[in-house]
Amino acid sequence: MTGAIIGIIVFVFVVFIVASAAIRIAQEYERGVIFRLGRFTGVRGPGIYFLIPFIERSVKVDLRVMTMDVPSQEAITRDNVTVKVNAVVYFRVVKPEDSVIKVFDHRYATSQISQTTLRSVLGQSELDELLAHREKINQNLQKIIDEQTDPWGVKVSIVEIKDVELPQTMQRAIAAQAEAERERRAKIVHAEGEMQAAEKLAEAAKTMATQPMSLQLRYLQTLTVIATEKTNTIVFPLPVDILAKILKTE
Repeated sequence: MTGAIIGIIVFVFVVFIVASAAIRIAQEYERGVIFRLGRFTGVRGPGIYFLIPFIERSVKVDLRVMTMDVPSQEAITRDNVTVKVNAVVYFRVVKPEDSVIKVFDHRYATSQISQTTLRSVLGQSELDELLAHREKINQNLQKIIDEQTDPWGVKVSIVEIKDVELPQTMQRAIAAQAEAERERRAKIVHAEGEMQAAEKLAEAAKTMATQPMSLQLRYLQTLTVIATEKTNTIVFPLPVDILAKILKTE
């Protein structure tokens, strides 16, 4: 009786070991890359799938989009400015078998190629382009990195430059340049205003020259403004032509 119980226990234990070696479950975002005696036989999942115990082996691969920070890289731009730039890369595995067979660690490999590509692209760009046309550089980085990782079954969808660190001397130079640009624009606006005012005054002078009554109306308007001032003495200007008419009548 005791021997039968021990046999049952041993049988259950063996079944458990075999079942644990044969049954695999892959989540919806996972795939199992199957190797049979070291040879690739296919990709299985999602859901439950079975292996031949001790003969087949499964390597699970995550297909979700992954985010990877690219450490700050120091580079010299095409116009000889030293900058430090970091970035973020979004990628995912599209061919699970290639990500396992053709590269040892696709995450580490993608990280390394992203760092070297970032330094290379920065060296081919000027500082103004890096600061003002960052989207163009992001697209260039994405294209180059994606071409390098394509044989590994990795698709790089987005590359974004996060921070651009400049030397203190360059920051002061850029600030001075921006201040000079603002002063230039202010002077241009002021000059344009003076020019427009001069044009309007010239037009007004032409109108008054051809229409003497307009000059008289302007004169009366000026007197009205002077009369409203709270002063003790008012100097009353009198046009010479009016004075001549008065003297003539006398």
